[in-house]
Amino acid sequence: MRHPHASMHSPVTQSGFSLIEILVGLVISLLVTLVIMQVFSVFEGQKRSTTGTADAQTNGNIGLYNVQRDVQLAGYGLPVFAKTDSPLLCTTPSATANSLSPIIILDGGTASDSVSVRYGSTPLGGVPVVIASAPTPTSAPMAVTVQNNMGCAAGDTALITSGTSCVLVEGAAGVGGVRSITGTTNITLRDGAGVATGASIACLGSWRTYTYAVNSLKQLTRSVTENGTTSTLPNVAEIVNLQAQYGVSATATNNQVVQWVDAAGATWGPTITPANRNRIKAVRIAIVARNGLLEKEDVTTACSSTTTANPTGLCAWDATSANPTIASPAPTIDLSSITDWQKYRYRVFETIIPIRSMIWSKDAL
Repeated sequence: MRHPHASMHSPVTQSGFSLIEILVGLVISLLVTLVIMQVFSVFEGQKRSTTGTADAQTNGNIGLYNVQRDVQLAGYGLPVFAKTDSPLLCTTPSATANSLSPIIILDGGTASDSVSVRYGSTPLGGVPVVIASAPTPTSAPMAVTVQNNMGCAAGDTALITSGTSCVLVEGAAGVGGVRSITGTTNITLRDGAGVATGASIACLGSWRTYTYAVNSLKQLTRSVTENGTTSTLPNVAEIVNLQAQYGVSATATNNQVVQWVDAAGATWGPTITPANRNRIKAVRIAIVARNGLLEKEDVTTACSSTTTANPTGLCAWDATSANPTIASPAPTIDLSSITDWQKYRYRVFETIIPIRSMIWSKDAL
């Protein structure tokens, strides 16, 4: 007989997941995780490609802008308007004549080209004045009397021209070509070479050479040379190639570009003559920027043609033109020296830059 106070509760039923249910749940969760990771991987790859492409576009635009800015200043400071004693007509000595070239392209063959631009910093643009009197014999330093020394300052590079002869009086050992200015008609030069009564003298400010090239680290570099001293700094990263061509006119006194030429051969190579140099009225530049993301598969092919319109692959400009008389082969962009180069994506940035100093000097040539 049950005690009157005994518990009347029913037995508690205990239950849970079976082993099979747990295993099925694990499989489902693993499949979901796998799908999520696949989706994440795809979107992460797309994000990296998009970011890398944006970086390449930024780098290419900055690199092209920097080159264009310096090329537009090519020859600034040279008295290109001078009807007599024009520095662009200098032929002797040849070393000085070459150092007055506003722009020089060094053809890199299958590698990148380099572009060297020269210009001064004078605020007045290198106004030529006649040397009224100079000591004889010449000595160093040399004090000369000119019509007016306005536009000259201590530390400037001086250019002395007489007919087809030119002399650059540059600095050395911390002393500029122009050592001092006295009054309004006196200039003291570091060196007296080439100085003669009746010759023209112009102060160019700091006469520098700026050279753009691509180094082994895939960087566009900018070198500055002044008074024989060169300093080089990286300018933009992930730039793998630079190509350039001259736009030349039929004659120095004509500003219409009739042909695009590589800076190679006897005519347009490093030993270019002043007469041919004065026909250069423009340059066209192509800069190749790389997306730093290494893809799993090949995503880039070599240029299909350098002599036909609308080529495919990694190309510079079309070889053809709306004006067929100036059509010429485009430069070859060869990146075969880069490991797995076909597994990277590239952007090519190009432009045409007029050489304003050469265009403005037409009537003086």
